[in-house]
Amino acid sequence: MKSINIIITMLALIGGMTACNKELDVKNPNNQTTFDFGNSESDLQEAVIACYNRIRLEGTFARVGYTLDAVRGDEVWNSSQQWYLEYDNLNSPGTIGIGDEWPWRDNYHVVNRTNFVLSKVDGVKMSEASHNQIAGQALFLRSLAYYNLATYYQTVPLITDYASYSDINTMYAANNTQDEVFDQIETDLTKAMQMLPSRDEGGEWAKGRATSGSAAGYLARALMFRHKYAEANIVLKDIIAGKYGHYELTADYGDNFREGSAYENNKESLFEVQFMDYGTGGTDEEWTPVNISSQATQGQAVESNYASQELGSWGDLAGAPWLYNLFRKENSTDGRLDPRLYWTLVTYQSEYSSYTGLKTAAYPNGDPRSNTIYQKGITATPVSNTAQGGISIAKFTNARNNIYSSINNGLHCGVNLRLMRYSDVLLRAAECENEINGPTQTAIDYMNIVRRRVALKELKVSDFPSKDALFEQIANVERPKEFGCENGRGIDLIRWGFFYDADRLNQLVEHGYYKRDGKASTDELTAETADDSSFKYYFKGHEYFPIFQGTLNANPNLVGNSANKNEDNGPAFTAKWTVHPIVK
Repeated sequence: MKSINIIITMLALIGGMTACNKELDVKNPNNQTTFDFGNSESDLQEAVIACYNRIRLEGTFARVGYTLDAVRGDEVWNSSQQWYLEYDNLNSPGTIGIGDEWPWRDNYHVVNRTNFVLSKVDGVKMSEASHNQIAGQALFLRSLAYYNLATYYQTVPLITDYASYSDINTMYAANNTQDEVFDQIETDLTKAMQMLPSRDEGGEWAKGRATSGSAAGYLARALMFRHKYAEANIVLKDIIAGKYGHYELTADYGDNFREGSAYENNKESLFEVQFMDYGTGGTDEEWTPVNISSQATQGQAVESNYASQELGSWGDLAGAPWLYNLFRKENSTDGRLDPRLYWTLVTYQSEYSSYTGLKTAAYPNGDPRSNTIYQKGITATPVSNTAQGGISIAKFTNARNNIYSSINNGLHCGVNLRLMRYSDVLLRAAECENEINGPTQTAIDYMNIVRRRVALKELKVSDFPSKDALFEQIANVERPKEFGCENGRGIDLIRWGFFYDADRLNQLVEHGYYKRDGKASTDELTAETADDSSFKYYFKGHEYFPIFQGTLNANPNLVGNSANKNEDNGPAFTAKWTVHPIVK
């Protein structure tokens, strides 16, 4: 009995001593979860930055996600005849990652992170201004992702509740209709317009961020995709009137494609993707969505597709001869070439020297006599692809920037991608005015503001006897010359219904003519002189990109879109809207 009492006493003492020990419970700050992160204003400010990071991935805007729409347009063709070929020809089988999977994957990364922010922001105590800035940016970026998804893949799952990811029954979501997705985009952008400060109010904070003007511009785009011209016109007029901050055209068109703080986030830019200036980022190229290296390059690789293979790039995409000749049809009033040609296509023109103040250039060449980099004089247009030929693209590359002496393939280029510029607001306002009342002097006035910058002859309303005639000028002259080789032309062709009308589709075939002759052909091509046109291979329904077969296999609730089914979208389009007939 005595031994038992001793044992019991010892156990009691040990238990008491153990109960008095306080264990230190420390959370690893590098291993936080979505449960314990996002519960403070500072956390959510960081989370918003993480949302912006996702639009800088290869599948969003760092390369493929940007250039896929360009090659879908009629002013760009696949000069490598390898990468992008199925998207240039609009006949992907649905099993190719670069177009069928990567933009889908990376835009849903944006959706996931913005949904996280929106799930937390209402429960965190902060000022109304901070709340609106955080929530407004998340709403804008989610809308941007869904705008890309709906215009690339047509019918996509609409996920707006972050809790959906924690339940197997809701994580594998079914397709929503394109209208349902656009309804959500319009709702989100309308809220973002009300929440976000203008660029003027935001000051230094607003540089590189979404503002009320960004949201307004994209709302107009979303409305016009579904032919809501009257509603879009109201938004566009408010932007022009300065309701969402002051915007105007830069005096020099080229300032929209230069690198550096003096040019990026300028007075013309409604929204742009931020990339670190060349040489200021790290050295790690992260092509996957992981993108967690502190030494990431943080540049874009659009240049690697756009620039000349003769000068070191991959040489995948080239400008169409149609676009080059469109520029050559109309000179400025002082006789010089349209300056936009210089900034759009890398061609040799002796006339460039007379108004650029620079040598006729392809890529710069270091001058050993000083620290200044001078452009290398050339006497011929360099080819896009050394095997196939083509005219390389200047926009968003170093071709006209004079920053480095040779192309660095990969995620190195620091030129910000301007996703929406004020010139787009003006030309969209002209289009809306024409659709509602056209042709009118008001529409012409908007167009002339854009033309005046490059000293083109001013248009008159008497030049256009019909709404169709003015539409032709906007769609196939003004817009391709102002935005040629930028992201957005493919989306325009869909919303105008050009794939659903035999005459318009034949027009796309003519615009898409190219030669595989190993030269930078600038001849105006015809069916007899061209080697090919990508639009000759178009499969019905493939104006959209198919949903990746691996994604369909993984999600039993998901079905293929019109491209997966080779299904004609023409009857549904023409049941609601009309396609403008061609006016020569």
